[in-house]
Formats: sequence, C-alpha cells, structure tokens
Amino acid sequence: MVNFRLIRHLWLFLAVAQEGHFGRAAKRLNMSQPPLTEQIQVLEQALKVKLFDRSRRGTRLTPVGAAILPAVLKFAEQLERLEFAVQEAVEGHSGLLTIGAITSAMFDVLPPLVARLKAEYPGLTISVREIDSVEAVPALLAGDVDLAFARLEGDLGESIESFPLKQDRLVVAMPAEHSLASAARIRLSALSNESFVMFPREVSPVYFDSLIAACREHGFSPRILHHVRSVASQVAFVACGQGIALVPESLRSLAPENVVFGPLKENVSVVTIAVAWSSGRESPLVASVIKTLGRRRG
Repeated sequence: MVNFRLIRHLWLFLAVAQEGHFGRAAKRLNMSQPPLTEQIQVLEQALKVKLFDRSRRGTRLTPVGAAILPAVLKFAEQLERLEFAVQEAVEGHSGLLTIGAITSAMFDVLPPLVARLKAEYPGLTISVREIDSVEAVPALLAGDVDLAFARLEGDLGESIESFPLKQDRLVVAMPAEHSLASAARIRLSALSNESFVMFPREVSPVYFDSLIAACREHGFSPRILHHVRSVASQVAFVACGQGIALVPESLRSLAPENVVFGPLKENVSVVTIAVAWSSGRESPLVASVIKTLGRRRG
C-alpha cells in the first residue's frame, strides 16, 4: 500500500534540504512556515532521527539527513518520471523514450535522430537528459535511461551492449602564439613539457585512459594543469592561455581566432560517441533505434 503521507513528508524534507532555510522552503512550497516545521517534526518522529540542525545562519542537514538525501533525490526523480508517464498516457501519447547523452552528442547525433523518431512515431515522447560518460552504464542498469550516447568503448558489462557512432583523430589545440602553432605536423613527444587541459578521469574513464596511454607510448605522462568537464571547455581554457589540449579534429569549428588546431604526426583516434543500451530490457522501440543507427553506421 502506498504511504502518500510519507511521500509528502519526503517532498517537504527535500525542499528544506535544497533551500537550506525553512522560510524559503515554505515560500517555494506555497505554504506558511509553521505547518512546514510541524510536518518535518512529524517525519523526524516517524523515522526516530533528527534531520536538520537550525541556527541563526540557516538550516543544515544532520549527518543522518545528509545520508538519506541522495535516496530521496532519486525517489523524487522517479516520481516525476512516473507522473510524466501517466500524463502522457492520459493525453494519448504512445510511449516515452528516455535518452542520456553527453553534450557533444546533443549537437551532433541526437538532432537528426530525434527528428526521425518524431516523424516515425508521432505519439512518442522523447526525454533527453545530459549525462557524463561515466554515468551512462549505471543509468542504463538502473533503468533511468533507455539509450545512452557517450564516450564508451570495450566491455561495459554482461548486460550492456554498444557500438561506436563517431570516431575522430586527435589534434592539438594551442594558443595562436605557441611555438608549434605553425608546424605542419606535431609529434606527440614534442608535447612532453606542455601543460594540458583535460577531463578528469571520472567524467570519461575510457577517453581519459586512451589519451594517457597514447602519451605514455611516446615517452611521457601529460602534466595536467586544469581539469574541465567538456571538450568545449578545453578549447575555452586554451583560448585563455591555460595550456594546450588534445581534442577531436571535428571541433575545429569551435576554435576562436586565438586558438590553433595543429595536426599530430601520429594517427591517434578515439571514439567520441557510442550508443549503448541494456540487453536485459526488451523494448521494440529501442531495438528499432539501434537497427536504424546500425544501418547508418554501415
């Protein structure tokens, strides 16, 4: 039996946790503060724990409150998806396809795919959410997304299948005044003393490891000065004189006037976008999309 009272209390807890203030949370919830305080106290009594510490500086989560917050956030997201799916069904839509994608996939692969799906399935609702590559497999396993478009390669687990959609050569993004900016070809080993702008490994482990391995094959480990979360940010940091970066050649169009993309002498390629899905969940729609992408790849 669904405990609707507990669900409401968890929504109230989430609002206070996110606002860090009972007054602001009450305003956001369109209610007065005393009933909100009372409801939080009821929740604390039911759980037999203290969730918030209040002071003149505001409201802070206790260690117990902080510990349950991720689970409550996940629960709230699932409730929103359920509410959305119910509304879609009421309005006569035939289904919901949830796609997780890295930013570059949203610029490149997704627009034509979404347009085609909308044409073929007029009643289909497509929900796109931004993810980092490292989040793709967990999101697929949890059922949070039906398809993932990310930088993925190799064995992703027993129930996750994938294939590459985009592969690209790496080039060196560097300031226009760099000593190597006019070189016809740049040896990777010539970059051994440079400061690099790169992703942190946790954002895209496979991509990160492939770059590190390529550098080590040529006698050095890159000195990483800045970690950023997107390829576009790499180019932006280079433009600000914060180092050099190894980026896919297809991003040449993003380079501002003060950034030069220099070709490498070595052919170093990486998978920039792959599509992944869970083979443990049967979905005719997902199978159709995979078949379409497979044909396009061929």
